Amino acid sequence: MRFGVLGPLTVHTSHGEPVTVTRTAVRLLLADLLVHAGEPVSADRLIEDIWGVQPPRDPMAALQVRVAQLRSALGDRTLVESTPAGYRLLAQDTDAAEFVALTRQAAADPVHRAAKLEQALALWRGPAYADFADNAFAQPAITRLTEQRLTAIEDRLDALETWDLGELAELVATHPLRERLRAVHMRALYQAGRQSEALASFRELAASLRDELGIDPGTAIVELHQRILRQDTGLTKARTNLPATEPLIGRAAATAEVNALLESQRLVTLTGSGGVGKTRLALATAGNVTLPDGVWLVELAAASSVTEAILTTLGVREYQELTPTDLVLTALRDKQMLLVLDNCEHVVAEAADLVSRLLRTAPSVRVLTTSQEPLGLPAEIRYPVPPLDSADAVALLRERVKALGHQLSDDPLVIELCKRLDGIPLALELAASRVPALGIAELVARLDDRFKVLTSGYRDAPPRQRTLRAILDWSWGLLSPQEQLVLRRLSVHVEGCTLAAAEAVSGLDVLDELTTLVQRSLVVVTHNPVPRYRLLESVAQYSLERLAESGEEPETRQRHQIWYLQLAEEARDNLYGPGQQHWITTLDRESANLRAALDSMIRTGAADPALRLANALTGYWFLRGRRAESTRALNSALALGGSRALRAQSKIWQLGLDILAGQRTDRVAACEAALQDFEGDGLHRAEWFLGYALFTAGELTASEDLIARALAGFKDDPWGEAVALGVRADQASVRGDLSTVEQAGTRAARMLAEIGDKWGQSQVVTPLASLAEITGDYERAEQLHTEGLRLAEELGLWTDVAERLTGLGRLRLLAGDYRGAWDLHERAMHLAAEHSYEPGVVHAELGLALGARREGKLDIAEKHFKNVLEWQRDADYTPGDALIFAELGFIAELQGDVAKAVEIQHKSLYAAQSVGDPRAIALALEGLAGAHALDGSYSRAAELLAKAASMRAAAGAPLPKAERLDVDRITEAIRRGQASES
Repeated sequence: MRFGVLGPLTVHTSHGEPVTVTRTAVRLLLADLLVHAGEPVSADRLIEDIWGVQPPRDPMAALQVRVAQLRSALGDRTLVESTPAGYRLLAQDTDAAEFVALTRQAAADPVHRAAKLEQALALWRGPAYADFADNAFAQPAITRLTEQRLTAIEDRLDALETWDLGELAELVATHPLRERLRAVHMRALYQAGRQSEALASFRELAASLRDELGIDPGTAIVELHQRILRQDTGLTKARTNLPATEPLIGRAAATAEVNALLESQRLVTLTGSGGVGKTRLALATAGNVTLPDGVWLVELAAASSVTEAILTTLGVREYQELTPTDLVLTALRDKQMLLVLDNCEHVVAEAADLVSRLLRTAPSVRVLTTSQEPLGLPAEIRYPVPPLDSADAVALLRERVKALGHQLSDDPLVIELCKRLDGIPLALELAASRVPALGIAELVARLDDRFKVLTSGYRDAPPRQRTLRAILDWSWGLLSPQEQLVLRRLSVHVEGCTLAAAEAVSGLDVLDELTTLVQRSLVVVTHNPVPRYRLLESVAQYSLERLAESGEEPETRQRHQIWYLQLAEEARDNLYGPGQQHWITTLDRESANLRAALDSMIRTGAADPALRLANALTGYWFLRGRRAESTRALNSALALGGSRALRAQSKIWQLGLDILAGQRTDRVAACEAALQDFEGDGLHRAEWFLGYALFTAGELTASEDLIARALAGFKDDPWGEAVALGVRADQASVRGDLSTVEQAGTRAARMLAEIGDKWGQSQVVTPLASLAEITGDYERAEQLHTEGLRLAEELGLWTDVAERLTGLGRLRLLAGDYRGAWDLHERAMHLAAEHSYEPGVVHAELGLALGARREGKLDIAEKHFKNVLEWQRDADYTPGDALIFAELGFIAELQGDVAKAVEIQHKSLYAAQSVGDPRAIALALEGLAGAHALDGSYSRAAELLAKAASMRAAAGAPLPKAERLDVDRITEAIRRGQASES
């Protein structure tokens, strides 16, 4: 029988059929018994609760009648039991009991806390004991359950990352004195950009507490109030890459309108002619948006792929076998963010397809695009960005002239100039740069001639060309021949260039001309940290046309190719050393130019240069985790033909990347075939790279063979020897060869520190930290992981950061800090998932599983272990099987299932023997000992423990104290069992 008290009283059978209890006195009797939750209630108490001060003539007889009627209505006489102490209701299956149980489960399960609380709160159909609110006997239960409900509501809100402001406002209005509710309301208002309302909410609370209770707000909410006052950035989780921008002139209304659209719509597109200010309006609008996962600007002006631009902007690394589109959708599926896709017009079809899929699969992602052409999607809200009106255009022109150190007069021609420039902000800024030299009258005169030519000759030209071409033709006409030459040659650069690159590609000294072009607003200069020169989009397009007309384009593009090929090869030669961070940053900054150079080589069929550039960049792409980009570049270059030696190098890179992505089934044979075809220098580095790839794929024996061959050849290559020793240490760790781990790992770490390769140093942390952990030197293990974390963060290697967090989480687990361990593993898991690094997700989940098992949360542990095992099956990675089977075997033993424990531990033993790791074999033997002890085979269990201890001692790895929990538990079980037998 199921009783509902979280609302009006209801009764249902076990099959869900409603049971009718109609008589008022019988319902009162049932409610009274339910309130006492199975405890006896005296007859006198029941009579008073049911009839109050006017009992019937024979109250005891009347009560007995009501009891009989209740038993009849319930259809089971045994449910209402008569005892010497009174009557009681058995089988307390109530929604209130379920509610309390779910809230306790939520407290013990932080991962699913919010979901459990939502499930608990969904049980409520109204106020507790709603139809007995006026009965004194129900008041304690009503008060208790109401408080528990409010606490559950507050706990659920605390577990959420974002809130419904409408729901919070209603709760605060209903319970104005509850400080936890008020605190959540204040945070939500602050994160929504409504700071003044958050402060007002606090003032309302403080006034209510003083007026009604005569007390002040508590310490926690006072501290929150102070943090809001000082605009503490820790209160918002939003992140962004939006650049700092100047205040917009004349766009206040447009900014408000677009912000309002973004609050109610998921896709807004800013349309308009080139130079009208779409990007600046998008940045100003996006700057007002606060979302938990941030606001991200994706610049598409120089992009050949929308998906790759998004992946690069968000720092998502390509570690699993997914298309770039699926990788974007996977990375953003659960995000709450705003994506600003700027300048979509030249990739509009791809942008439309990706955004359409994104809107379906990522329900909390909003998109703001700028494009001369709308995306053409049903969900798209278009906002045409208008030109500036006359007053705002004059204000903008005046501000820009003032920034040049001049003052704009009140000449009526100023309004004429702004009118003739159509109020286009870019045109106004270009004009402003000429005001100091020409004055308004001369400027208007020259502009008049240019517009007249454009209007009469290009009526079918698009809007951008009808305005900007006139301005640019005029600007071009004012340049000297040398300045024109520099500007058109600069146009082959993508997303800017350094002074050295500008000189190399232009073929002359350009400093004076660049200075003039910057002053005339035709070139934008930024300092990050060295000067970098970039053409505005419209200027670049115009200049490219001029370059084509000049006949200089093939020669200029060839110089561009040569410069960036040399840069890539110089970076390759210095990427693994003390200048590593500098060269990674340099290649990051020049990625667009490097892609443009490679595309140009491929377009013109320059096979060998394309192969050289793809080979030179693959090492950088490998470090950055951009493996799909590398694979596409290698495939495109290989399709051109080229020399045998260069092709052999490309195929080595291509094969290793395929193995790392899990795309090859003939891995070992393919590696041998590729190495046989290899020519020239670098054979041993090729052996190292393929050996590294095979190790990550679980091909341990083949990996050991290749690394051994590489080490034999690395006589004059300290870096190659060091990284190969690092892989050997990893291999030895899997085999349980601890002396080799120490020798190879220590030597690798020392050599890499001398060389100054931070990436290499971060890689060797794993085997050395594992060794320290095995030997019980947890302080050393923590030092190694902490140092590895620092190195990885410095280089921006976020997948390595995830691995180091997992390592630190494991150490917290061994120290008995289960909460700290759980937090570190969750951070690692989220970071790995954010960068689509599936192995990192699995490693972190393994840590969660180990922690749950130690805490006795066997169901949670089993679920996580099975997830890890499933991933290992899918990835065809067998070296980790022994540990997973051993842990699942321990769970079966702790659950009392002897047969299952024995079966699983035998699987662990077989897997451990296949790898040859004596520690893994010992773990399986310990697991079997636990199963036999549970079965009463105490002598056999003792023998297995002794054998395991002997194996660990022989391997130089006796169990540290922090890892003896299972062995000590099983030993004690054997002792007790043998004592009982004797």
